[in-house]
Amino acid sequence: MDKTAQQSTAWHCLDLETAAARLEARFDDGLREDEVLERRAVHGENRMTPKAGKGPILRLALQFGQPLVLVLLLAGTVTSLLGEWVDAGVIFGVTLINAVIGFIQEGRAENALAALARSIKSEVTVLRGGCKQRLSSTALVPGDVVLLTAGDKVPADLRLFLAKDLRAIEAMLTGESTAVAKHDDVLPEDTSLADRCNMAYAGTVMISGQGAGVVVATGDRTETGRISRLIADTPDLATPLTRRMAVFSNWLLIAIGLLAVLTFAVGLGRGESAFSMFMAAVALAVGAIPEGLPAAMTITLAIGVSRMAKRRAIIRKLPAVETLGSTTVICSDKTGTLTENQMTVRELYAGGLRTTVSGNGYAPGGKIGEGTKIGGALRECLLAGVLCNDAALHKANRHWEVVGDPTEGALLVVARKAGFDEGTLQKLFPRLDGIPFDSTRQYMATLHDIEGVRLAYYKGALEQLLPHSRSMLDADGLAVAVRQKEIELAARSMAEAGLRVLGVARLGVGSAQVLDPSAPEGLEFIGLVGMVDPPRPKAIAAVRTCRAAGIEVKMITGDHAFTALSIARQLGMTNNGETALTGSDLAALDDEGLRAVVRTVNVFARVDPTQKLRLVRALQANGEVVAMTGDGVNDAPALKQADIGIAMGLSGTEVAKDAADMVLTDDDFAAIEAAVEEGRGVYDNLVKFITWTLPTNFGEGLVILAAVLAGTTLPITPLQILWINMTTAVFLGLMLAFEPIERAIMHRPPRPPATPILDAALVWRIVLVSLLLLAGSFGLFLLEMAQGNSLAEARTVAVNVFVVVEAMYLFNCRSLTHSARRVGLFSNPAIWYGVLTMALLQALLTYLPLMNRLFATAPIGGREWLEIFAFGVLAFLVVGIDKRLHAQR
Repeated sequence: MDKTAQQSTAWHCLDLETAAARLEARFDDGLREDEVLERRAVHGENRMTPKAGKGPILRLALQFGQPLVLVLLLAGTVTSLLGEWVDAGVIFGVTLINAVIGFIQEGRAENALAALARSIKSEVTVLRGGCKQRLSSTALVPGDVVLLTAGDKVPADLRLFLAKDLRAIEAMLTGESTAVAKHDDVLPEDTSLADRCNMAYAGTVMISGQGAGVVVATGDRTETGRISRLIADTPDLATPLTRRMAVFSNWLLIAIGLLAVLTFAVGLGRGESAFSMFMAAVALAVGAIPEGLPAAMTITLAIGVSRMAKRRAIIRKLPAVETLGSTTVICSDKTGTLTENQMTVRELYAGGLRTTVSGNGYAPGGKIGEGTKIGGALRECLLAGVLCNDAALHKANRHWEVVGDPTEGALLVVARKAGFDEGTLQKLFPRLDGIPFDSTRQYMATLHDIEGVRLAYYKGALEQLLPHSRSMLDADGLAVAVRQKEIELAARSMAEAGLRVLGVARLGVGSAQVLDPSAPEGLEFIGLVGMVDPPRPKAIAAVRTCRAAGIEVKMITGDHAFTALSIARQLGMTNNGETALTGSDLAALDDEGLRAVVRTVNVFARVDPTQKLRLVRALQANGEVVAMTGDGVNDAPALKQADIGIAMGLSGTEVAKDAADMVLTDDDFAAIEAAVEEGRGVYDNLVKFITWTLPTNFGEGLVILAAVLAGTTLPITPLQILWINMTTAVFLGLMLAFEPIERAIMHRPPRPPATPILDAALVWRIVLVSLLLLAGSFGLFLLEMAQGNSLAEARTVAVNVFVVVEAMYLFNCRSLTHSARRVGLFSNPAIWYGVLTMALLQALLTYLPLMNRLFATAPIGGREWLEIFAFGVLAFLVVGIDKRLHAQR
């Protein structure tokens, strides 16, 4: 058997003889050791092949590849060649710090394939040479015979040839929360992955019964391995912020280059020396480059990470903070994300009466009806659910857990709500015999001695129990003629409400010691149990808030379409008359058809991992910024493909967490709402910083250009420019990162992905403030020179004009639309700390002799300070008027 046959063969549609022949396998005694060695040489060990990641040197080198960083490196190189070592040292220091931070973040991001390998490594019982052996799962080869019992993790993909009451939990692969009954029958070729009940897949868990299967695929060729390849083949996407910043940086690079060339050319045209004009061009470039922007981005995002952690969202990749604020569509898995992942009884039908049940999940809090008496048929229904049951309910670490089938666990929980203790009942009425659940019978039965009467309790599919019932219990527990139509109507009503329906019956067996495995006759029908994996209570409000914020929420699940649609309706995710599309529906659509469908359909059911990935890509092709939530291995490829992948911290697999950008620590979908709010706030603060910092850089460039055009001495030197840029960025601009989230931020629609960072109004404001800085600094510089002050004094005035205007403008940037008074003068104390620190630094720059020598400054008098502050107030008022006029327009 070659490697390609493992993937190309549809094993579920082959009969056992054909499968054995293709695998050259023997079900009765397994492979011989020589056969195992031959096959291992061909197929290798049963483990995932980890993806070769980028080495540490390459990862670090790539951190310097951004356009803005390249500009900084070029400026630093030119500055060092000119002997300005302080300037160059600061520039190189900023770029190195940013590179180290990015290097550390990226180094933690690529562990998904290693987690996949861990997920299938386990011990396994194998039949080889006619003897049972306990081996590591890595030793398996195609054709090996594997023996399965309850609690085993499946070590490879198996074609089952024996399945006795065998059931598996496959949620990590298919997304379906209920246990799947296994058999060895042949299935049609087009059977979906979730319905291939004659197969057992690597990584899934057996919860009951016994079985055996032959290995048909190992390692990378298993279904889990196929998901591994999907993750490996999915590229890391640029976030909206990094895409916008790349465009912004490119335009900035072009603008700086043109201004520097213009300055050099104009100076030469005026007869200035090439060296002096080169120095002027360097001064302009150093002034125009916003050295503090990379640091500001990193710190603003880091503050967002800290805030999100307090709101139960852990960010693994810094740019993901802002991506949340750009999200237009959230694609959510159902099981364990929008729902509790805990089956819960919602309704009981017994004795002709329907009773609702309150409470969620496995915690036994809640009531059966309001003032309902637990007696007659209702009591018998609850008793049957406890006795005809193989699950166990216990409390661990303050959380209630079920060991066994979640459906049977729900029956124990509802019995506790009635005051029944399963341990006590099982001791009072011990099991004498039993018939395990089987997919062909579709029921389970147990035999008990109930107060001297030998009774068998049955639970299972209604269509298997009701036709064999001759009577039923009424509300008082008395036998009456079975009312078949009434029971069927109640069951249909439960099913239409999205409930999974179980029938419960009993049978008197006289003095029998064992149960007859054949179909029972003369059953006494007891009642119906309707259960569901309920929506998380906070998820309903969270979905409503997201939709109000213009964010579409779509469900993508491996569960049944009817169940998915019912949950979606309870969550408020669907429009009137909307239906769910299934994986088979999606398979019939080409890419263009899928792109059209995803615009209007909100529920997708019975989809496999490849189809989840295809849905995310279709949404992205429509221009959407997609967030994908999930917890299983089956979600990992889509989590990585999405603009932001969100994994569940409690129930999520390591594979999902490692593929995600963000992890919710409490698995609550509602935390996404808080994270989106924080993400929007982070983006706002970044835009505020950019709007604040660019006028300084452009203003400095304009001052240099104006001086060259006027043929005068430069009003500010390159080192003074670097002082302004770095100190104000740290002690003024970065204070905007601490701005609280503006009110009504979740009432805005998402930003369209193609929207530039700066709109026309902000570009005009940047130009306006740049011109104000040019007028103030250059004007006062010329005034000081005309009044006979020294060049050092005039330059000190020009430097202080920049700092004072920036400080005044900072208060206007706390909100880009509202006045400084409306946002509250003291709502961000960091602003005041920054302004006071900057005032102290400027005093040292102006009056400390050491600083005077280093930066070529000189002390100035009260008149000069009055002129500087008067111009600062004027600039503050002009910007305030501009904001008001823009708001009125």
